[in-house]
Amino acid sequence: MNSFRIHDQADPYSSPWSVGIRIKAQLWELCWTLFCGWTPKPLNRWRLFWIKRFGATVHGAPFIYGRAVIIRPWNLTMQDRSCLGDGAVAYCLDRIELGVGATVAQGAYICTGTHDFNDPRLPLKTAAINVGDEAFIGLRAIVLPGVSIGVGGVVGAGAVVSRDTEPWAIYGGNPARKIGERRVLKAP
Repeated sequence: MNSFRIHDQADPYSSPWSVGIRIKAQLWELCWTLFCGWTPKPLNRWRLFWIKRFGATVHGAPFIYGRAVIIRPWNLTMQDRSCLGDGAVAYCLDRIELGVGATVAQGAYICTGTHDFNDPRLPLKTAAINVGDEAFIGLRAIVLPGVSIGVGGVVGAGAVVSRDTEPWAIYGGNPARKIGERRVLKAP
């Protein structure tokens, strides 16, 4: 589990972000909407071009669907063959790293932010999310801040993951719990 960072806020209605960061975030959303959100699958290189221009770290050839949502791409790292599926959300208030061959399926939501509900100011709390190599986050699953998904792990459809998962294990439910092991066959 990654440790949380608490962002200073004067009250629940104040932003913890500087004006510069807020303008950059708005500019990013405008660019994604105008240049990427409508693009068909074959224009992946074009979408990768834009996330890199806004500071994402890209290794190899990952894939992003046009209808994926990326909040603050400068906190996103995508390794070779990783994928953000159709309608998947990467809410990158803190760092998100998708390992080699990791998949975030349709409508899945990986969110690095929450609030400190014990403080009346409700300050933002963020923690990084790591999705291990060859891991799979299923349809409409939710991965909460600070979680690491183990190498080769599977998060089942609709699961809510609030704790780190083991490598090559399958998790499901809300809250997610281990429901099996992934048997990996090696190619001949």
